[in-house]
Amino acid sequence: MNLQRKKSICVYCAHRDGTKSSYLQAATDTGNMIARNSMRLVYGAGNVGLMGEVANSAQSGNAEVFGVIPKHLLEQEIGKKDIDTFIITENMHERKKIMVLNSDAFILLPGGFGSLDEFFELITWRQLGLHSKPCFIFNVNGYWDPLLKLIENQISEGFVQSNNKNFYSIVNTIDELETKLIQALS
Repeated sequence: MNLQRKKSICVYCAHRDGTKSSYLQAATDTGNMIARNSMRLVYGAGNVGLMGEVANSAQSGNAEVFGVIPKHLLEQEIGKKDIDTFIITENMHERKKIMVLNSDAFILLPGGFGSLDEFFELITWRQLGLHSKPCFIFNVNGYWDPLLKLIENQISEGFVQSNNKNFYSIVNTIDELETKLIQALS
């Protein structure tokens, strides 16, 4: 009898679709990949945009879905209540903490300020030695290139150590993400 628990993958992404169909496709592919590998999705519990797409795709593949949403976003992000675990928090801080504590690895898909906030808090916690979980930037069609350039500038200007780039992996395709994620969790 195998009592090993499923690996939980946290996905940070937008509650909007964005301007390119490739963003929505990346969310679909990510949800499908999580399901295909019998993993659990941990995400922000929204039912709109990339968030809704990654959850619906994971659910379609019979993946377990664990969602966390602050009460003030229930209407805006249309809280997706038809998931395995649906948690409502008082605030964003609780949401982020619960998501991190219930995840084995993290994926950043295209998103806005909220996605950046979640990802940078995660990287800061890694820098402070609070976790050593694998983190992936899914750079769909170069979406995150400006962010990666900013980080390079922070390094060259002496505000970030160059070895901090080891805290995350950059992937450009779903196949690359799947391969590196499985390797990191082995």
